[in-house]
Amino acid sequence: MQIWNTFKVTLLLAALTGLFIVVGSAVGGQTGMVIAFGLAVLMNMGAWWFSDKIALKMSGAREVSPTEAPTLHHLVDHLAERANLPKPAVYIIDNDTPNAFATGRSPRHSAVAVTSGIMRLLSQDELAGVIAHELAHIKNRDTLISSIAATVAGAITMLADMATWAMIFGGFGGSEDEEEGGGLGELAGSLVFIIVAPLAALLIQMAISRSREFSADAAGARILGDSHPLANALEKLERSVDRQPMEVNPATSPLYIINPLRGGGLLGLFRTHPDTAQRIARLRAMKMVQLAQAYN
Repeated sequence: MQIWNTFKVTLLLAALTGLFIVVGSAVGGQTGMVIAFGLAVLMNMGAWWFSDKIALKMSGAREVSPTEAPTLHHLVDHLAERANLPKPAVYIIDNDTPNAFATGRSPRHSAVAVTSGIMRLLSQDELAGVIAHELAHIKNRDTLISSIAATVAGAITMLADMATWAMIFGGFGGSEDEEEGGGLGELAGSLVFIIVAPLAALLIQMAISRSREFSADAAGARILGDSHPLANALEKLERSVDRQPMEVNPATSPLYIINPLRGGGLLGLFRTHPDTAQRIARLRAMKMVQLAQAYN
């Protein structure tokens, strides 16, 4: 698992470097390409070391002390001990929509963030199930790839915006040697990039395997010692997000336990999460197996 995650991280950072160089070349020719390469190196280092802080910042999360959120800290303390993990930092997102995510480049540099809405909606057992799921992501070392993917997707979206404004104000000039006959080609290239870049961001979101959610569900149930609380929590969260989708930066949506963005039709083809009903069914089946084993 760790080798596969390292490979995906390398691939994502290489894709980011390539995109920065392409845009730099389009905007400023050879000089722009050199500048863009330097920026890409800095972005790669930042994505590796600070992707968790970037994800938390983009989500509007604030760190809370045990005095501010004693129940939440108690749950995280208890479950981290059960999972044999260092206690992650604890954050709250002031948002009525119930949701949660974990981030961090390693178990020793990790954080769990929950919305204020989830703390009001769920019972303590159900909230424990959600936190156990997030700790499972940390234990499985999913959080680094998730955070970097969010950072890369956000950077690609930013590049598309840059390309749009550059085209509007005539900034997509390529090299000065291409003044004649290059206008239409540059315009077409700009339009292609503006359309393709957001799709690339979406594909990067999909690079986070849907299977990691199934794995975290199962591991979280084992940490808690019961799969029913998480199954019940997922039912409530899915209904709540359907009624009140959460306004988030699309780049961070794959981080959450339930995708906060809603969309049918073609958007369903690009889901970064497995179907919630399937996740619940698997958790219920786990409980039945546990009961059967205990009976035998």
